[in-house]
Formats: sequence, C-alpha cells, structure tokens
Amino acid sequence: MKASLDICPVCDGTGWKSIATGKERRVTRCDCTLRSRNERLLAQARIPKRYEHCELSNFEFDGPHRLLGPARMAACKFVEEYPVDSTGLLLIGPIGVGKTHLAVGIIKELIASKGIACLFYDYRELLKEIQNSYNSSVQATELEVLRPVFESEVLALDELGAVKPTEWVWDTVSLILNTRYNNNKTTIITTNFDDKPAGVLAGPRAAAREETLGDRIGERMRSRLHEMCRMVKLEGEDFRQKFRSASFR
Repeated sequence: MKASLDICPVCDGTGWKSIATGKERRVTRCDCTLRSRNERLLAQARIPKRYEHCELSNFEFDGPHRLLGPARMAACKFVEEYPVDSTGLLLIGPIGVGKTHLAVGIIKELIASKGIACLFYDYRELLKEIQNSYNSSVQATELEVLRPVFESEVLALDELGAVKPTEWVWDTVSLILNTRYNNNKTTIITTNFDDKPAGVLAGPRAAAREETLGDRIGERMRSRLHEMCRMVKLEGEDFRQKFRSASFR
C-alpha cells in the first residue's frame, strides 16, 4: 500500500506526462523524473556535509562583504552561460572568504537547473585516495579513483596547492589537469595561493616571501590553468575567523 503512495499522480509512475500545445498534445518528461535525476546527481557529486548548505543564493556579498559582489556575479554568469561557454573558473583568495562556498554553489546550481553531472573533490583528499590505491590491501585501483575525476563533466577541485609539492604531486596534478584539458572538460578550482610565478629569490628575502601558485604546482601547470580557466579574485575578511571571534564576545 505504501508503494502506491509513492507513485507520481501526474504521470502514474511512467515518468512521462501529456501537455497541451495549442490544439495538439505532446508527451514530455514528468517533473518527478527530473527531480529524481537531480537528486541522484547531487548524491554522486561528493559534496562534503560541511558544505551541504552552500548555495549561490545564500552567499553573502553585501554590507561588509561587498567586495565579494563581483565574484558572486562571475559565478552566476558562469552557470547562466554554461555549456555555451565552458571555460572553467580559478577562484583565488585568502582563507575564509568563501571560495569553497562559491564552488559548491555553482555545481549545485548546474545540477538543479541544467542536470549537469558534477564532482567535488578536496585536493588533499584526492591525493590521499590515489596514494592509498597503491596499498595492496585497498580494493580501489589508481584508475578507479581517477576515472570519475577525468570523466566528470564539471569538476570542482578545492584547495589546489595545499599539499607540499614533490615530483609525484606535480606529476599527478599534471595528469589530472592535462587529461581534463585534452578532453574539453570544465574545471572549477579554488586556491589560497596568489597566481604568480615560482619564486627565484635567494638569501634572507626568500624565507620571508610567501609561496605562490607557481611554487606549489609548477609553472607548466600554472600556464595550463590559464588556458583552462578564467580567474576570479575574492577579497574580504575571513568569515570563519570573524565568526569565531564573535562567539567569544
């Protein structure tokens, strides 16, 4: 009896509904099918629980956060124009300004409004999963971990550069970015590192210099990002630090 209550009353469980167009009637996908598909895509997107609430609609960009207005506008424009313009986004800014919120908001909106298959991955987690696949006791192979990363129509890669660079890290980043570039896949990237070349300073000044994106992923991959993505800079206060400070008042 309960199963019958779950049957859509519009399409009677067929997934198709009849609509009138002038004097004729035609059949189209029922809304229940679209909702089911979007729910499935959302579940497959791997959005962490911490960011499940993130939407473009609840991203703060007014009052004290007005400097973030252009970034939100760029995110909304990206969703509106995709897939006609499938150039990715490189979201750059200091810790806590909302880069991950925007990235998650974009992929959730792409799923909800356009039914686009998206995938979210934290850069550090992805590298750990790939490394774990080399362990003989782990069932997943490296290819099984990387296949959805290569094939997802839109990939949001969070915190690029957060892992200390080694030859293996650089080779892995190169493999991911080059494969997606060659397959014309769209990539949304967030990073805390300035989009500047790898440093060449020596002596005391080198120790004081902040690391750049070029330092963390290499100049070749930084150049590849410029071909794959449109840069969006986020400026403002650290939301998380402000919240923590307020909680002690």
